[in-house]
Amino acid sequence: MPSPLADRIRPQNLDEIVGQKHLLGKGKALRRIIESGEVPNLIFYGPSGVGKTTVARIISQASHKRLHRLNGTNASLADIKEVLGEIGTLAGTNGIILYLDEIQYLNKKQQQSLLEYIENGQITLIASTTENPYFYIYNAVLSRSTVFEFKTVPAKELVPAIERAFAFMEKEHGIKYVLENGVIESLSQSCGGDARKAINAVELCALSAVSGEISLETAKELGQRSSMRYDKNGEEHYDLLSALHKSIRGSDPDAAIYYLARLLSAGDIISPCRRILAAACEDIGLARPQVIPIVKACVDSAVQLGLPEGRLPLANAVILLATSPKSNTALTAIDSAMRAVEAGKVASPPRQLQNRHFDGEDAHIKGQNYWYPHSFPKHYIPQQYLPDVAKDEIFYEYGDNKNEQAAKQYWDGIKGKKPGD
Repeated sequence: MPSPLADRIRPQNLDEIVGQKHLLGKGKALRRIIESGEVPNLIFYGPSGVGKTTVARIISQASHKRLHRLNGTNASLADIKEVLGEIGTLAGTNGIILYLDEIQYLNKKQQQSLLEYIENGQITLIASTTENPYFYIYNAVLSRSTVFEFKTVPAKELVPAIERAFAFMEKEHGIKYVLENGVIESLSQSCGGDARKAINAVELCALSAVSGEISLETAKELGQRSSMRYDKNGEEHYDLLSALHKSIRGSDPDAAIYYLARLLSAGDIISPCRRILAAACEDIGLARPQVIPIVKACVDSAVQLGLPEGRLPLANAVILLATSPKSNTALTAIDSAMRAVEAGKVASPPRQLQNRHFDGEDAHIKGQNYWYPHSFPKHYIPQQYLPDVAKDEIFYEYGDNKNEQAAKQYWDGIKGKKPGD
């Protein structure tokens, strides 16, 4: 059985790699390192199908070192020791490159077993990961390596790879493929910046072609939804949630609804519900407090409806939040209060607030002395509510929105404060 097309036409030099111009363009740092022939320990971080493994192979070929490839999902400590066993042998005369794909799946002991050898140069480690290496890779390995971030390939940069793939298939099958207008553009846009997906979609199109003709409809069918798939436990998942929340906070309804669509298209409804509720309380809050129960109702409706109908109440909620006035005063108030508690400003509430209605013989002041605010004009009477250790603290500052300023004006009038006090 032949290997996938993406493997059969894998680039043989840096100039054939699509994308990653920030790393591999003329004069860029990683390209200069590779061309120097002196390759340090490297960690390649980025999504699947963007050239990490290909670059590792090109480095191995250029350096004339023996390449070993292990995958973190199934590699054992014995596999690593077998590679280390080649040090000093004829097979490892020119040096050894160990390419560890998905290194984040190796446990701490497995990663530690490499430290001595990568530090003294007996092995050159090139590791790849789709997760943030600063969270998933053992710090001692990180400190001995240089991290380069690979990015998704822009659609326009995928076009040459797709054209090369069709040319390869024509030569391999002896067929001249006739592409309907828009086929190449559709494939380049539907694969989410993943060159491997785009090339393998070309193979599927070629295999399904009738008399060598490939329609736009076929290309759309075979490339559909590729750009929508992501690992719900992976880095991109949290990037999309973060982008949704920050777009709401930044009052950009177009961006917010786009990131909601990305999440929902992948079949994820629970995560955006939780993030939307958090945004309502954190970023709109007291500027328009009525949106909090409205958003809660939208979220409950979405969960009850499920997809695809659940997209409707969530779309309403996201647009409402993005276009609402913003205030984070509740967030800053609770965070400020929690910092005071964590700093040790903890004591019993003032006597008048305590839930006691009798005093012991040792009490210096008899009676609770609590003043019931509703018994006084305008339902207010000054008295101390914070304990002595925090009585001068101010945790809440009124926001500059209409709602909070109206509340400030009301209470300033009742408490006898003048503007500027």
